[in-house]
Amino acid sequence: MSKLAKVVLASVAGFVAGVLVAPKSGKETRADLKTKADEVKQKADVKKDQVKQAAKDGLESAKKGAGKVEKEARELAKSAADSGKVIRDEAGRLGDEAKTRGERVVGDAKKTLGDLRKDAERNTKK
Repeated sequence: MSKLAKVVLASVAGFVAGVLVAPKSGKETRADLKTKADEVKQKADVKKDQVKQAAKDGLESAKKGAGKVEKEARELAKSAADSGKVIRDEAGRLGDEAKTRGERVVGDAKKTLGDLRKDAERNTKK
């Protein structure tokens, strides 16, 4: 049982006990109890409506928040996909550049080796 329910129940019990021990006629006591019961019912109806509205507002807020999170998640996923494409493209470009440079280094190394052989042949013929 919630704290609020316990407080309301204790208040009602205290009121009923006070009315029952008060020096009034049965008719007056019953009228007082009916009046107080009507007041409690009205307050309960007001609280019920407030809780209902708060729950409705909370649900609407949660739906809006969920929609916003969904939209942001979609945008983030799209951004990640776009970034992935950029990264793949850049990696491909860097790979092509590395291949070109590697071929150039191999070509330079072969030329240098050829030059060294020619120099070696010239030096051995002298």
